[in-house]
Parts: sequence; C-alpha cells; structure tokens
Amino acid sequence: MPAIDRFENPPDSVVRAILARPQRIAVVGCSPDPRRDSQRIARLLIEKGHRVIPVRPGTSEILGRKCYASMRDIPEPIDMVDIFRRSDHVGPIVDEGIAVGAQIIWMQLGVIDVVAALRAQAAGLTVIMDRCPAIEYRRLFP
Repeated sequence: MPAIDRFENPPDSVVRAILARPQRIAVVGCSPDPRRDSQRIARLLIEKGHRVIPVRPGTSEILGRKCYASMRDIPEPIDMVDIFRRSDHVGPIVDEGIAVGAQIIWMQLGVIDVVAALRAQAAGLTVIMDRCPAIEYRRLFP
C-alpha cells in the first residue's frame, strides 16, 4: 500500500456512488432535537433510502429508531459512520468505526481531523471530511 502523507476527499464519482446506493449509516451525535442539523440530515438520509441508526448515549429513540450508546452496541453491520461531533472527539469515533467494520467515514461540515482521516484511509476505509450529505445531494444529483 502506498504511503499516505496527506488527506484528500475522494472524487465526486465516489461520493455520488456512496449517496446513490442504500447504506446502513450510524449517525454519531444524532440529536433528539428536530431543530439540530444532525437530526435534519438523518431525516434526509432516511428519505433518500438509507437505514439510519442513531448513536447518542442516554437517548433511547430518535426519529422513531432505536438509539444506541455506541457503534459497538449496534447489532447489525454498519456501512457508513456519519459524524456530528466536534473535531476533538473524532479520533475515538473513527477508531470505533474501524473496529466495527464500517467501510466509510463521513465527517460533517466543520468536522476535521486529518490524523484520524489518514488512519481510517490506511485501514482501507473511504473518508469524506468537512462535507454535508445534503449539499452533496444537491450538487451531485441536480
């Protein structure tokens, strides 16, 4: 495997392919508050045909779906981890995503951790950082 010394988001064709097929998505930091971006994006992902699994300790249900305290508690495979947490919390979330066999790490707008992104890429995951699925849907599927 070639050495990875800097992070680059994947090309549009990869992002389009991710968004175009149904994924099982763990939305880490999904809020029970419908005014929060995390819930708005989770709802959009559901509307687009994805299976959203909220991850938020201390919450039992969001958007009518069982909520889990961690990805390790989810009893089914996870394709993608969508992160709605501050950048300084990303490293352990990425490590947990790698540990549970996720294939994709998606960090929302303003969520940036290059070291964690490179670690995920080195583990074979596709990483999208500092992007929002809602914006990408509008941009890639006009």
